[in-house]
Amino acid sequence: MAKLTVSGHFVRAALGGAQQHALDTDALLRTAGIAPERLRAPGARVSSGQFTRLMQVIWETMADEFMGLGPRRCHPGTFATLCTLVIGHSTLRGGLQRAHQFSRLFDGTVCMRLEEREDSGQVALVLEASGTLADPQYFLRESILVIWHRLFSWLIGQAITLDGARFDYPPPAHADEYRHIFHCPLTFNAERTELLFDRRFLAAPIIRDRPELRRFLKTSPADLLARPDEGHSFTGRIRALIGRDFSRALPDFEWIASELHVSPQTLRRRLKQENTSFQEIKDLLRRDLAIYYLSRGDRPINDIAHDVGFTEPSTFHRAFKKWTGMTPGAWRDGGGEES
Repeated sequence: MAKLTVSGHFVRAALGGAQQHALDTDALLRTAGIAPERLRAPGARVSSGQFTRLMQVIWETMADEFMGLGPRRCHPGTFATLCTLVIGHSTLRGGLQRAHQFSRLFDGTVCMRLEEREDSGQVALVLEASGTLADPQYFLRESILVIWHRLFSWLIGQAITLDGARFDYPPPAHADEYRHIFHCPLTFNAERTELLFDRRFLAAPIIRDRPELRRFLKTSPADLLARPDEGHSFTGRIRALIGRDFSRALPDFEWIASELHVSPQTLRRRLKQENTSFQEIKDLLRRDLAIYYLSRGDRPINDIAHDVGFTEPSTFHRAFKKWTGMTPGAWRDGGGEES
C-alpha cells in the first residue's frame, strides 16, 4: 500500500512551540528531511516517515515531550515510563486508571481521565489540562487524544472503536482533517474534550509484554501521531483491498462489500459513520500514491499519472494541484526525500 501522508497544517502546528521559543524551525524541518519551501502551498503534505522524524527532532531538540506547548516541560522518558507502568495491568480499565494516576503526579500536566457511566454502555476518556496551555492551534490537545487512543488500542491488540469525539472549542480551520483521524461522529463547541467508546473494551486484556514494548518505544509515540489509525476501520480495510495498482480497473463497491462480509447498504452506513465515502477513499489513495512516486526518483510525471489511474496527464495535473496546491512538477522540485 502507498505510504500515507500528513497535512502540512500538522507540520506547522507541531513547530508552534519551537517557534515560540525562537528556535530555527527551518533547520528542524531540514533535519527531518522536509524542505521548508514545500510547506508554503496551502495543500502541502509530507510523508508519514518525514512527520515521525520531525516529531523526534522536536522532542530531542527541546527536551520536552509537550513540544513547548504545555503548561510545563515534560521531560524525555515520561511517555516510556507511563507505558512501563501500564503494561503491568491485566485489563484496559486498570491500564487507563494507572496512566491517569501517573500523569497526575506532575503539576501542570495534560492527560486523559477515564469516566465510566453507570447508566449507559458508554465510557469517556476526558481530556484534563492543569495550567495554561500555549497551544493556539490545538496540536498538543489533539496529540494527547491520538496518543492515548492508539497506545491503548495497541496494548490490547485491537482498535478501540470510537462512538464519538467531542471538542470544547469551535471547529478549527483544519477540522476536515479530524474525519481522517478519529473515524467517528465529531462535535465541536462541546462542554469538554473527550473520546467516547463502548464499555466492553474496558475488560479487554493487555496482551503486550516488555520485549514488545521495547520495540514499540523505538519509534513511539512519534509514529502514533504520524500514521492514521486505520487498521480496523472500514476505511483502512478498503484501502488495503484496493491496493496500490491504479493502472488497472479497480474493484467495485459491491465486490468490496462482499470481501468485508457486509451488504453494500451496511458498508455505506459504516463509511458515513467514519465520515468518508468510497469515492473519497479512492481519491485520497490516489493522492498519497502520487506523492509517494513523486518523492522517489525521477520517473516521468506522465508515467506516474497513468500509474495512479489517470488516462490524461492534464487531468492528473489538475487533480494534484487541487489536492496539494502545487503542480506535480513543482512538488517534485520542492525536494525532501521520502524514506
